[in-house]
Amino acid sequence: MPIKKHLGTIIVLVKDRKMHSGDVQKILTDNGSIIMSRLGVNVQRSCVENCTGMIAVVVEGTVKRINDLTKKIDSLYGVVAKNSIMTK
Repeated sequence: MPIKKHLGTIIVLVKDRKMHSGDVQKILTDNGSIIMSRLGVNVQRSCVENCTGMIAVVVEGTVKRINDLTKKIDSLYGVVAKNSIMTK
């Protein structure tokens, strides 16, 4: 029986992009095989320092892999991650 893959999204809020984006980027790069697309949003348009950022990541993988990636990102200091698995 093939392994069931699901489509989902992970929304990531980075409270200080300059300080924490490198850690988030490393985790996303390490898990690139399940990432279909990502969109970075500068929440504070004219911000220069201590800027908040948001990343929307579209993923395809097992429920375990999507949850593990979300937990890994969410465990970073100054970062919040939540997921939504869209297919059953």
